[in-house]
Amino acid sequence: MTDLPGPRGLARLRTWAVRVVAVYLLTRLFSAVLLLIAAAHQGPNPWAQDPTYVQFTVLWWDAGWYERIADGGYPLPVPLGTQSSWAFFPLYPVLVRALMWVTGAGFAVVAPTLSLVAGTVAAAALARVVREQGERAGVSPAAARRRGLAVVLLLGLFPAAPVLQAAYADALALAWVVLALLLLGRRRYLLAVLPVLALGLTRPVALPFVLVVAWHAYRRRRCDPPSRGEWRALATLGLASVVAGLAWPAVTGIAAGRWDAYLVVQEAWRSGDAVAPVAAWFSFAIGYLGGWGVPAVLLAVVAGVAVVAVPAARRLGTDLRAWSAAYLGWLLVAVQPHSSTIRQLVLAVGIPVVLVGDSRVRLAALATFSAVCQVAWVMVLWRLGLAYGWPP
Repeated sequence: MTDLPGPRGLARLRTWAVRVVAVYLLTRLFSAVLLLIAAAHQGPNPWAQDPTYVQFTVLWWDAGWYERIADGGYPLPVPLGTQSSWAFFPLYPVLVRALMWVTGAGFAVVAPTLSLVAGTVAAAALARVVREQGERAGVSPAAARRRGLAVVLLLGLFPAAPVLQAAYADALALAWVVLALLLLGRRRYLLAVLPVLALGLTRPVALPFVLVVAWHAYRRRRCDPPSRGEWRALATLGLASVVAGLAWPAVTGIAAGRWDAYLVVQEAWRSGDAVAPVAAWFSFAIGYLGGWGVPAVLLAVVAGVAVVAVPAARRLGTDLRAWSAAYLGWLLVAVQPHSSTIRQLVLAVGIPVVLVGDSRVRLAALATFSAVCQVAWVMVLWRLGLAYGWPP
């Protein structure tokens, strides 16, 4: 557990927290400018001609499906042969609907505002996680604070970061992940159950957290054995992670009257293709890269392992390192690779810490590269054009 800082330390932390939020909001302004430019160059599309900024963030791609759910709920009986809203988890549109009812504002105002607020909370909490985990790993407080700022900058400049201010559930999912990691690191295990359960109703990424809890328990057993009450709390958190990961598929199965309904619903979004763990990545790569496909996948796997296994990864601390490894493994096993995989990497929040370290030159180079990639992501994928059929 971290020691409580004195008055001067608290003042420094308050100043640092303001800087964290300011950095994140500046990156959101950068993304907003990109979206405005892309909207001005948007050609024919099925959503809106000559779209405004608001239309560009609440009608495009999956945002339209969340609006359908917020306005009318989920269709019954469950459509199993066609694309439907059952592929989208309920908490984000339910919260949007509740806020619409409370405020009287429409989806176009509430949904992106919720995403912006959730993303800001996620950024602030992520900076705290990086700082606290770094200090536990022996990093000086000043260096840990710099790393927190750096990771927030890179989060905001990540190629797919514009979804964090669009009518997408990714910002909310990111907030739940980071809050769960923050509480886990502080050993508030029962409180961590809440964001984990919420994560399971926001995006299909709660199951990897089971591995994070298991690794945390293993490390504590070796270094600082938990009390009997803490063991019970850890077991509860692990069980909650399993329940969270299976909850929405179970609801979908009950509504459809068949246990595999959620998988069938997902297959409709993949032209009927079932997810083949790991093999799907090779098929995808071979289809687009030919003979270079297999080496490309192997290189990506090696890079993923390296980024969480190299000595520099120790600066992540136990929990953030475990989440990064578990989530990358989850993408390999459970996700059908596509253009949207770039967006899914937003949740791999520990990787920038490893890549940057304490080098300002490396941070500047990586931030510049990320910003350029964000321009490309917005213009090529979010803007419906040359990459038609490649959703962001």
